[in-house]
Amino acid sequence: MSKITIAELLARKEQDGKIAMLTAYDYPMAKLVDEAGVDLVLVGDSLGMVVLGYETTAPVTMDEMIHHARAVRRGVARALLVGDMPLMALRASAPEVLRHATRFVQEAGCDAVKVEWREGIDDSVRTMVGANIPVMGHVGLTPQTAASEGGFGLRGKDAESAKTIIAQAQGLERAGCFAIVLECLPDPVAQEITKRLRIPTIGIGSGPHCDGQVLVLYDAIGLYERLKPKFAKRYADAASLVRGAASAFVNEVRSGTFPGKEQTPTMAPDEADKLRRELDRKNSTQPSAHSRQSK
Repeated sequence: MSKITIAELLARKEQDGKIAMLTAYDYPMAKLVDEAGVDLVLVGDSLGMVVLGYETTAPVTMDEMIHHARAVRRGVARALLVGDMPLMALRASAPEVLRHATRFVQEAGCDAVKVEWREGIDDSVRTMVGANIPVMGHVGLTPQTAASEGGFGLRGKDAESAKTIIAQAQGLERAGCFAIVLECLPDPVAQEITKRLRIPTIGIGSGPHCDGQVLVLYDAIGLYERLKPKFAKRYADAASLVRGAASAFVNEVRSGTFPGKEQTPTMAPDEADKLRRELDRKNSTQPSAHSRQSK
């Protein structure tokens, strides 16, 4: 299958074709989701929580993002690869934000970057797009700043706040974004944004009327148990699978049944006999520890 392009995603919007996006943080998972046929793979700063064990995404650094993005790049052949700009990288001036975005492209091989909305982000988006770096926007619940905005939860619940979010999405489109993530918005608000924008909307916890959907992979496969978002559908129970496999390993090691014959390497019997004879001969010609001490 041919590699997904931004032009194809824009065409999907015109043709009412749905877009599927998942996160990935390492080579094996990236390879699996790419082979499954997702259109976009996001190296999300959610890795701070689901992979690195931080309480929030705020502490994630650019170096950590680049490290994981490089691994994901090795596993993605078809999907469009997007690097998530962490909080610290977005709290800089537009030229500095461009420098961070350039790292995603040059060092990690990402096809695009994603930015969460904040005051002044439109200037940074224009700077990146002007440097030929495609940018995906993100409005609604913005996890990087959620702690200072009342915590995690639905955004745009009243008409005034909904109008503000719609304006933010339109501003990101005018700045040059090729798509917008809509997180935790009421379905009517997500519908209005999707209808008003010419670029695709990708929802997470924002209902079925977006142009596409995204989930954190570890939520979708049940591998991250600290938080269980209401909007995340679990398609597998990987945590139980891993826990069960690890428990079986422990039991077999302690009982002596692992490694078994199938997992035990050996050598030709005549070579094993030769090794023992040579070791026995060597031991017989060496003085014992007692004799060495008596001299």
